[in-house]
Amino acid sequence: MKTLTKEEMMQVKGGISVWVGVGIAALAVFLAGLVDGIVHPNPCEGGEI
Repeated sequence: MKTLTKEEMMQVKGGISVWVGVGIAALAVFLAGLVDGIVHPNPCEGGEI
């Protein structure tokens, strides 16, 4: 195994971008809320405006 220098580490390509991680997290939160809304629906209060 070779130890990389700092310059070699900066040239490494690949991995996951921050925005892909944010998108995956947002999708997970949306789906969790959707499933929660289906499983535990809240009835409307029916108040007057």
